[in-house]
Amino acid sequence: MPAQGNALTRARDRLRAHPVACDALLAAAVLAAMVLGSFVDPHGDGTGPTFGIRTPGPAGVVLMMLGAAALVARRRAPLRALAVTGAVTVAEFVAGDPPAPVAMSAVVALYTVASRTDRPTTWRVGLATMTVLTAVAMSFGSSPWYAQQNLGVFAWTGMAAAAGDAVRSRRAFIDAIRERADRAERTREEEARRRVAEERLRIARDLHDVVAHHIALVNVQAGVAAHVMDKRPDQAKEALAHVREASRSALDELRATVGLLRQSGDPEAPTEPAPGLAVLDDLLDTFRNAGLPVRLARTDQDTHLPSAVDLAAYRIIQEALTNVRKHAGQGATAEVSVLRVGRTVEVTVLDDGTAPVQAVGAPGAAGAPGGHGLVGMRERVGALGGALTAGPRYGGGFRVQAILPLTTRGGEDGAT
Repeated sequence: MPAQGNALTRARDRLRAHPVACDALLAAAVLAAMVLGSFVDPHGDGTGPTFGIRTPGPAGVVLMMLGAAALVARRRAPLRALAVTGAVTVAEFVAGDPPAPVAMSAVVALYTVASRTDRPTTWRVGLATMTVLTAVAMSFGSSPWYAQQNLGVFAWTGMAAAAGDAVRSRRAFIDAIRERADRAERTREEEARRRVAEERLRIARDLHDVVAHHIALVNVQAGVAAHVMDKRPDQAKEALAHVREASRSALDELRATVGLLRQSGDPEAPTEPAPGLAVLDDLLDTFRNAGLPVRLARTDQDTHLPSAVDLAAYRIIQEALTNVRKHAGQGATAEVSVLRVGRTVEVTVLDDGTAPVQAVGAPGAAGAPGGHGLVGMRERVGALGGALTAGPRYGGGFRVQAILPLTTRGGEDGAT
């Protein structure tokens, strides 16, 4: 049975690949059926139909051949094929004696029209074909108008139109299912690509923030240690201790970030690195130890933030202070405020640096070509549906302010 099924499938595929040859075979089969039918006398000798008592005339043979030949073009021009077969059938009804079953070609052509056009066309053409052929058969046929074969013309043409319309509807239904499946597959692929791109951006932001912050602190403390190594070894040791602490913190955060890539199929695995505003004081101490005075004001102690908002606020403060330490110049101070305002949390970082404001974290500026600090901040805030403003302050310095909603786009509500 499987071999038979495979053979049928291959034969069907070959016929679909050569539609003209398929139609030619169908036309030959219809011609053979019409020729055989022309030898049948439906009335016979009174006991039933008989075969071979009558024979088709030359005109009938010509009409049958014309009707079959028109079916070769039934797919390319279905309406024209129906017009030709219908005209041949009418001519046979009017002049055919003895009659030949030329109407069979018109039935096949009508089925093709119904299966390859729309429903309104099927209704109009089908009713017109049934009406004309039945009326001509009743008016000009050799049998009485109420003869069974005249009603058969009406029945066969009606069934051909109905069958063709059913096939067209089923084909359209299958095509719609395939189109929906293809669209769903494309949507899944696009969603997967979008998620991959978002994850790459998120990991890139986290790695940038961790590396930029801790490497900047290590650089500062290493410079201090090298400067005072000979004259003040105690201070050099303290600076090296800060270097060791900053490097250890960098390794811990890198391990937490990269560890996310190794976790698969674990619903309990964290989806974000650990840092948040709960350890903000520790973050500020690292900058103070590096020589940057930082003041803090916050009114969010009683607010439970969503994890994404908590991490974003922490990273924005970290990146902004890193930019201050790198670009604001010697003697600069910074102020950090975290305020609860309605359904939002406002995070602001100010400095009074004297360096050109273009260099303060601005991508492509002198001294920091191709930086991604502000870009990463904007991406973080935008992903949460918030707003970020960054620019120079009147009188000198720089200001970064982020407004983060307490209800994230994912629906997590952190307001308490």
